[in-house]
Amino acid sequence: FAVLGPERPQVVSHVQQTLSYTVFDCKWVPRSARLMCLGSAARGTGVIQLYELHGARLEVLREIKKPKPIKCGTFGATSLQQRYLATGDFDGNLNIWNLEAPEIPVYSVKGHKEIINSIDGVGGLGIGEGAPEIVTGSRDGTVKVWDPRQNDTPVANMEPLQGESKRDCWTVAFGNAYNQEERVVCAGYDNGDIKLFDLKTMSLRWETNIKNGVCSVEFDRKDINMNKLVATSLEGKFHVFDMRTQHPTKGFASVSEKAQKSTIWQVRHLPQNRDIFMTSGGSGSLHLWKYEYPAQRSKKDSEGSEMGVAGSLSLLQNVTLSTQPISSLDWSPDKKGLCVCGAFDQTVRVLIVTKLNKI
Repeated sequence: FAVLGPERPQVVSHVQQTLSYTVFDCKWVPRSARLMCLGSAARGTGVIQLYELHGARLEVLREIKKPKPIKCGTFGATSLQQRYLATGDFDGNLNIWNLEAPEIPVYSVKGHKEIINSIDGVGGLGIGEGAPEIVTGSRDGTVKVWDPRQNDTPVANMEPLQGESKRDCWTVAFGNAYNQEERVVCAGYDNGDIKLFDLKTMSLRWETNIKNGVCSVEFDRKDINMNKLVATSLEGKFHVFDMRTQHPTKGFASVSEKAQKSTIWQVRHLPQNRDIFMTSGGSGSLHLWKYEYPAQRSKKDSEGSEMGVAGSLSLLQNVTLSTQPISSLDWSPDKKGLCVCGAFDQTVRVLIVTKLNKI
């Protein structure tokens, strides 16, 4: 892959905050200079911390203790007025919190038999058409879609068929929510399976296997016709699938890149440019990538069926921030280049990525 010259972006560590607990997820609060850290305290209890960014320091506004460690969170299914945080915990509970009054969840369901590894939301924040929904993926092998306006039962439940072995679901993501009817969920599993569930037809639309545990999946945008999907893996490789053209037998075209030797924990696309994304690694490093489209995105095969053509990747920048894995990452939806990441050295870092307008 090509590395760009002097005009390339720089990744600057703006603020570093040491935490007294293990952080599993961090999220910007939409339309604010605030961020959340979610995790596990030493006693095996859950922590939600709310911070505000003041210049070059982070101020703790609130610390909320919960009975179970919290693994993941999303604002994706809430309105901008409410900005409720949905979380998945180690006990399989899905909770939705009003951060102004966080003592009791506004919605709570025992969603899974085991830990909820991953959560995503859509239909809120003015992003994506259709109902607000939350998807959860769990170690119990199931992927469930919830409508917070309906109690207790999921609106969709993707589980192994009778006789199939259950696989640990590590990551879930919504996509294709460009009108009231269309919506998909992508799920990645510990054995390398990637499955694309079509929620409109309630069917498995596509599946593949990348031969390695799938740590993170994300569409470049949730609220458009499926365009690209990135899947990262346990052994330092990631795959970019062109989701515009699905071939009847070959599926979607893809390009893969080995970023490093260690696990790629997460991928997050820049909200203001869908062709730029960041991957976070087990070696404490971040890699900033740009996807370049091919001259033609599809071609006809010998049978006359359309098949996709994969593009190429360029590495814009990479930086090592920690000796421990960077396990969570979130771009600010409002300020271009502002980013937060959490690492297993019990540190949260606010980063500024420069020169993104020049790419």
